[in-house]
Amino acid sequence: MTPSEYKQHKGRKNENLRDHMNDLELIFTMLGEGVTTEITRNKDAHGFGENKVAAKEGGAVAGNARKDAKNKIGKTIISNDNYIDTPEKIKKLEEK
Repeated sequence: MTPSEYKQHKGRKNENLRDHMNDLELIFTMLGEGVTTEITRNKDAHGFGENKVAAKEGGAVAGNARKDAKNKIGKTIISNDNYIDTPEKIKKLEEK
């Protein structure tokens, strides 16, 4: 999903999307960003075109890892949860 699609999925408009992600969503987001940064550095990417390719490659790594995790866990990593009304700590306690 693009960030815009993800915001729509979460039902958020102007809030920081990270504030509404669970642990696994954050981990896979950070994986994509970290891999993209390393690809950009290793390829010495300059300009929009080269950085766009690096971003696609980094996103693919995170996307593949997310799909593998989904298959092992048996449920989707992407949740509809947002933490505006009920903070994450309280939601986690309620799930137990």
